[in-house]
Amino acid sequence: MSSLAGQRIWLVGASSGIGAALSEELHRRGALVAISARREERLAEVARGRFATVPVDVTDGEATAGAAEEVRRVLGRIDTVIWCAGYWRSFDATDWQAEEFARHVEINLLGLNHVIDVTVPQMVDARSGHLVAIASVAGYRGLSGGEAYGATKSAQITLLESMRASLSTRGVRVTTVCPGFVRTEMTEANAFPMPFIIDPEEAATEIADGLEAERVEIVFPRRMAVLMKVARVLPARSWAAISARLARSS
Repeated sequence: MSSLAGQRIWLVGASSGIGAALSEELHRRGALVAISARREERLAEVARGRFATVPVDVTDGEATAGAAEEVRRVLGRIDTVIWCAGYWRSFDATDWQAEEFARHVEINLLGLNHVIDVTVPQMVDARSGHLVAIASVAGYRGLSGGEAYGATKSAQITLLESMRASLSTRGVRVTTVCPGFVRTEMTEANAFPMPFIIDPEEAATEIADGLEAERVEIVFPRRMAVLMKVARVLPARSWAAISARLARSS
């Protein structure tokens, strides 16, 4: 076990939901926290003067680099960077929406790319650091309505798995976080059933506990984790039949 106390953490995507709750939990456990997101007023509401706020639009590479420098100015260095930003809109292949698909890629993948670009090389040089990214169990198997979101989450999972191997000898740790359904602004408009849904505060506790336990993968809630782990190993034909039936019933 390792303590989060004294860790200098940059949390990207902290204006609401899991990110806001996680910033509270990290601060409670003694971490030195800087939070970022696009919405400056919401960041101020979350921080309430207790930790640094650095507004940034992660789709802008230059702005993300500037934000990282500001975080370093405030914290001294970045021990851990946590990616918690994300974008979700439901549409399926019967009504393809190219712009929506591109928006998912722009935020969920290229935004993550910008954050990695301005943090991980410095960690490699220092031979010390920790990259944490919130993906989703939605990246385990494809579901109707989640074509864009699921594709980007699957890509995040694979990216982080690859980076974990590449960075394993350079002193940089990589942790993948895969939540199930959490009550956030992203999920409140969903019209379909969301089994085992939990509150952001519970998600934050799960993540912080996993970080202190030095787990390389944090998946929750437990029942959703088991369900999706089983789904992940089902034959493609079997999963196609199940997912088609789920699509017809939603």
